[in-house]
Amino acid sequence: MLAFLSKHSSVLLIAAAFAGFALPELSESALPYLPYVLFTLMLFTLMGIDQRALVKSVADKEAWLYALVHSGVTTLTVTAIGTVFGASTELMMAATAVCATGTLFATPAIVRSVGFEPLKAMAFTITSTLIMPVALYINLALFSADEFSLDLQDYCIRLVIFIFGPMLFSYLVHQSIPEERLARIHGKLAQFTIILVFSFPFGLTGQYRWLWDSDRSFAITMLFIAVAICVLFFMIGLAIYWHKGRSEAYVAAITSGNRNVLLTYSVAGTFLGPLYLPLIGALQLPIYVQPILVKLFLKRDGKRTAKA
Repeated sequence: MLAFLSKHSSVLLIAAAFAGFALPELSESALPYLPYVLFTLMLFTLMGIDQRALVKSVADKEAWLYALVHSGVTTLTVTAIGTVFGASTELMMAATAVCATGTLFATPAIVRSVGFEPLKAMAFTITSTLIMPVALYINLALFSADEFSLDLQDYCIRLVIFIFGPMLFSYLVHQSIPEERLARIHGKLAQFTIILVFSFPFGLTGQYRWLWDSDRSFAITMLFIAVAICVLFFMIGLAIYWHKGRSEAYVAAITSGNRNVLLTYSVAGTFLGPLYLPLIGALQLPIYVQPILVKLFLKRDGKRTAKA
């Protein structure tokens, strides 16, 4: 059963988003449990990664250059487009807050489900998360008309709980368990980790349903904006990293498109404006369509290679 769910995870992630939309009460009730799921997900994913290699990858300047692309290039692009189309201040605040947001912690598991190694995605996730407060502060300073503050104490606690704590635990596990045995254990855990990801589209899409029920035309507009943002992020990552090879370009594209919007909300809260929460819900569907598109691209590339 786990193997079946893992194999069809890309489609089931979208199904989970629709389920959350169809059952908003259950979706909202699942929301408080997402941090616990996130911790388990990070722990299981990190256990399959050599921590020395991960630390080395995070220390590499390439990972920090990616973080600048992830936050800086996307912010500049979205700001330019928003200015051209006359976007409101509230919409610009919400969109640029998403630009500043670090990569979704579930991204390495999603990258693994597509068929790529998660090491690079995990390094990109960590650096983009570490740079997030700076990018968020700059974006809020530019677009917020009111005074604002960031809960950096809560942010640092979350970094320890969700990144550094699991990294330390995973390092100790690698030191105490033979690698051959650990590889067999993680082979089973890897199937389970992608199933944990299902809880995120389910738990967040319900927020969008409330907007859909109260103002359907505006909800449809927000969905189009969310799709446009995800496509833009995906194409920026793909274009900038294409020269490094298709594999790395697809990893960068997926990583750029997946955003840890709940972490941003926990840090800045109401200072993000009234449109941020609706945008969070609307982003779920396009975010989880990306793995399916990447699989289709890879399948197409494989057929072209076979014919050549």
